[in-house]
Amino acid sequence: MIKLSVYNQGGDRVSELELNPKIFGVKASGALVHHVITAILANRRSAVAHTKTRGDVRGGGKKPWKQKGTGRARHGSTRSPIWRGGGITFGPRSDRNFSQKINKSMKRQALLGVLSDKVAENKVIILEDLKLSAPKTKEMAGILKILKDRVSVDFGRKILLAIPTIKEDLMRASKNLSKLWLTNVGSLNVYDVLNNNLLVTTVGGIKKMEEIFGGK
Repeated sequence: MIKLSVYNQGGDRVSELELNPKIFGVKASGALVHHVITAILANRRSAVAHTKTRGDVRGGGKKPWKQKGTGRARHGSTRSPIWRGGGITFGPRSDRNFSQKINKSMKRQALLGVLSDKVAENKVIILEDLKLSAPKTKEMAGILKILKDRVSVDFGRKILLAIPTIKEDLMRASKNLSKLWLTNVGSLNVYDVLNNNLLVTTVGGIKKMEEIFGGK
């Protein structure tokens, strides 16, 4: 049986929540997690570097000199890769595709493994609810400071806040906090969970995770 304390925004322990062991009690596979993270990062990669081939370089339509009789090597264009100002051979192109395919069951299993590790390492805070009186960065920072002072967990350098539905006020209050990453529970992925030291969610967030990941 896996149970975690539930806190209010003031850092007071108000109740206890039993977690589904099929989601938060899964043994993580290092090889699977590595495979999924590699695929996620590859799919996020965009090809920026772009060189021009001889067909892309401007000019070079005229044959530089006649084919025979000059004693020089024959050339058809000054935009050949062996000429200065010519095209690039085998250079990087922006149409490269780095994406890797990975099936849903593998992504799900890897995610459950890293979520379970977070729970086992005491790196999860569950809030009763999260409501702001005003969409102010100062208020969101104040809530995090209270939790850091009153809840005995290792906050680390970065925090992942996963909630069922992202509202405008919470988005505005969080966007200027460089150490806080706000995400929807349905958009949770292995990389974001591992890349942040602490996972903060709500009771509704836990229920949403169990609803999304527990029925398969």
